[in-house]
Amino acid sequence: MRNVIIGQHRVIEKGQGTASGVAAPTRTEVLQLYRSLLRVARQFCDYNVREYSKRRTIDAFRDNKNLTDPSQLSAAFSDGKAQLEVAKRQALVYSLYAPKVKSIMDIKPS
Repeated sequence: MRNVIIGQHRVIEKGQGTASGVAAPTRTEVLQLYRSLLRVARQFCDYNVREYSKRRTIDAFRDNKNLTDPSQLSAAFSDGKAQLEVAKRQALVYSLYAPKVKSIMDIKPS
């Protein structure tokens, strides 16, 4: 078994078998998911939805940073991937019905 360090946590590298047969995501995959979720959050037109999505992503990753069990890591990772797909669809839907007037929070002071 080969271990990979994620933050302060040891994770079994993907592709390597575990006792329970569940492969945990690699550090690179976790960081890629985190960046993808933040990128999708920037695509929302509405300031409130954009900030909520960003805050929810940061909070979820902060809450799950102490996971060590490979099955829990794998479950959290697959949940994150599902949330990414939902966020992509919602960003598209929100862009179709975006308001014509910008929010006061989106207007840059000159």
